[in-house]
Amino acid sequence: MKTPLCLIPLLVFALSLQAQIDRSAMPKPGPPPEIQLRSPETFALQSGLKVMVVADHKLPRVSAYLILDNAPIFEGDKAGLATLTGRLLGNGSKNIAKNDFYEEVDFLGASIQFGAQNATARSLTKYFPRIVELMADAAINPNFTEADFETEKARLLTSLKNQEKDVGAIADRLQAALAYGKRHPYGEFITEESVSRVTLADVEQFYRDYFVPANAYLVVIGDTSLEEVQDLVARYFTSWTRAVPPTFSFSRPSDVQYTQVNFVDMPNAVQSEIRAVNLVDLKMKDADYLSALLANRIIGGGFQGRLNQNIREDKGYAYYAYSSLGNDKYAPATFRALTSVRNAVTDSAVVQILQELDSINLPTITEEELNNAKAEYTGSFVMALEKPETVARYALNIETEDLPADFYTTYLERLNAVTLEEVQEAAGKYIKSGKTRLVVAGKGSEVLPGLEAIRYKGKALPVIYYDTQANPVEKTD
Repeated sequence: MKTPLCLIPLLVFALSLQAQIDRSAMPKPGPPPEIQLRSPETFALQSGLKVMVVADHKLPRVSAYLILDNAPIFEGDKAGLATLTGRLLGNGSKNIAKNDFYEEVDFLGASIQFGAQNATARSLTKYFPRIVELMADAAINPNFTEADFETEKARLLTSLKNQEKDVGAIADRLQAALAYGKRHPYGEFITEESVSRVTLADVEQFYRDYFVPANAYLVVIGDTSLEEVQDLVARYFTSWTRAVPPTFSFSRPSDVQYTQVNFVDMPNAVQSEIRAVNLVDLKMKDADYLSALLANRIIGGGFQGRLNQNIREDKGYAYYAYSSLGNDKYAPATFRALTSVRNAVTDSAVVQILQELDSINLPTITEEELNNAKAEYTGSFVMALEKPETVARYALNIETEDLPADFYTTYLERLNAVTLEEVQEAAGKYIKSGKTRLVVAGKGSEVLPGLEAIRYKGKALPVIYYDTQANPVEKTD
């Protein structure tokens, strides 16, 4: 086959270009992409409701997010009250029956969802005014009926019964209850007994106390305008009664004094659920916030994290192993490492987790790990910007977390400027390997002998026993 004469110059150019590329060297990363985020236009009602509008006319659709930025709520001996309230909200209103409400929303090809402290509505542009009206009506004039209450209560009780055999759910419950204490909003959990105490009158009171506009934000994203939203909000949200939610204080939790295993026996477990947890004082506005995120990404925030590479890829103990690092403006958040492993290697997995937590505290982080973490964050950050809920969350975070207006437009620039030393310092600050609570939920008859035999750094690792309700118990056969 002969090559056409007109293609010969192109082939020569391509070959000469290929010869100039040094494929043995890693390509240098380019500059971070420039982030363009529209600043929201804002206004407020006298009730306290703050409205943020970000117009985006690329597609004929609009999303509205109603968020109540209240402090953590402690439900006490009626834990489950908030869950039931959230399930009952959105069941129509006093002005429109539940079935009629659902049918109209479905007919318009829209969606409206409620939680105890939030609501979301999405629709095409032409139906947005009606969807806002329905959303506001359901939020301000909820239709709480005894029949719906009993139905949702029965569903929640059934879910709780099923959860008692869910090893992962028990591990998560124990981890939160022990880290914060059961008298803390983040440590309490729902039980059949606490749900049984809740009445419809409790739900109505909870709604009146906490579903109020004092700390409420309505974020609207999409094919709309400030003028349209102002008109709709004035028309449908002005009747929302001005009120301030109750406040109360709760004790400040603290880490354990020494690394230990907190064990709960789950005789039905075919695998052990492991949670390594310590408390962190981290807020989004902190100077080392991005350094902390990168430290977590390196140890276990993704597939390439050290935990996953060790426990899954190298040892083959589990299908996954990862970590998360929270932030909270109201109370300490948590650093968590978690995995689910075979019974036979439960003790070995515990040791490997401790070794990785210790290792990240030493000057072991490499430039390659840091560059990979930055690249992963850059990719996920840019992709997330395509979602309206991401833009809404960013706008809300700037308002509620006391962040500078350019926090997200300069996010990648600041992320890529973080140094190896800053990440190493953040790892030592937020990943406390010497005060780790290792929560293990598993089949005691198979895993306890190995756990009790662990010697780490020349010392026995204490094992403390709990039941599924996070109460300390004596070891049983």
